[in-house]
Amino acid sequence: MPVLFGVILLDLIGFGIVIPILPFLSPTLGADKMDIALIIVTYAICAGLCGPLWGRLSDRIGRKPVIMLCLAGSACAYLGLGLASELWMIFAARGFAGMVAGNFGVASAMIADITTPQNRARGMGLTGAAFGLGIVLGPMLGGLLSGPDGSFTLPCIVAGGMSLLAMCAAAVLLPESLPAEARRANREDAGAAPPFSSYSLLRATGNRLLVSQYVLHQAAVSSVTYLFPLWMGDLLGWSARQVGMVFAVQGGLMVIFQGGLLGPMVRVLGERLLLCVAVASLLLGLLSAAFAGSMQVMVGSVFLAMTGATLCIPLLNTIVSFSTPLAVRGRMMGITGAASSWGRVAGPLLAGTNLAVLGYRGAWLGSAAIVSIYLLWACVQWARVSPGGPEGGVHGEV
Repeated sequence: MPVLFGVILLDLIGFGIVIPILPFLSPTLGADKMDIALIIVTYAICAGLCGPLWGRLSDRIGRKPVIMLCLAGSACAYLGLGLASELWMIFAARGFAGMVAGNFGVASAMIADITTPQNRARGMGLTGAAFGLGIVLGPMLGGLLSGPDGSFTLPCIVAGGMSLLAMCAAAVLLPESLPAEARRANREDAGAAPPFSSYSLLRATGNRLLVSQYVLHQAAVSSVTYLFPLWMGDLLGWSARQVGMVFAVQGGLMVIFQGGLLGPMVRVLGERLLLCVAVASLLLGLLSAAFAGSMQVMVGSVFLAMTGATLCIPLLNTIVSFSTPLAVRGRMMGITGAASSWGRVAGPLLAGTNLAVLGYRGAWLGSAAIVSIYLLWACVQWARVSPGGPEGGVHGEV
């Protein structure tokens, strides 16, 4: 677990470096606000198409080699982004980055491999804590490396270096979590029968509605990450450095909640009730942003929304892992990763359209409407939990 935490952290520092600079890099090559949304969507579409393939491959050849392949691809994508001199090159670099963005789903499958049901939520929270710490350090580095003149080549090259460093760490230190006999059995099963569809797998495990919540969740979160830099830049004249500092503080909150508080909160409330609370926090933050009238309320509303959002994915991953057999766990986590990517397609498109037609208030309210559906599902699932069964148990379609 510590080694996996370190590998994920190194990779996500590189990912975090790019977050605050991308909305400012693209306009230097002629992009408008909708182009920025389309760049985000390009990444998400490619990740959505390729995510299940990486998960399926990890079931057959192991988690470690797939993680290393994805890290190598990410390094190349960051280098391409740093060397981009035309707008189409940004689209190409982000599209390729999406194609190799299988790490988080495969790492989640690895954590499910090495944890027991009792401590799985804590394990998933540590992955989220690595993400949060990467979001602390990455945007800080991105903002500092871009400098006062907004030079974006160096941050992207450093991001690629972080992915290469993570790949080397994985090669030397990370053990394989999926036993050799399980990998062999998965390959033999795949050769003996035609592969069944992702929808069939979701139906067989009862996870169809649950996986759809990844779409709603990431649609809302990607709307926030798309709108916030533009919002602060247009209304307050902020730059990439100031936006990066806000993301860094938010990453610190992610580390505190996911790395330290998630386990105790799960023991007190259970996965599903805590999920209701987290989604409610996300909704309240979006509604506050829609009616914010000062810089303090604007920033605070985003902190409230994103703090709730950071708890959701570890909880969803924990719940889905309980209902997924080991033989298809990697594939299932790949499907959830793909569902998240399709949410990242829908979110910026919806937010960009609402922003163009209705302004910032309409864009925030549109995201809040999505989260309202998400909250309704979470509350229904909490109400349906069997009092005598395990919190993460599956009783029919979730």
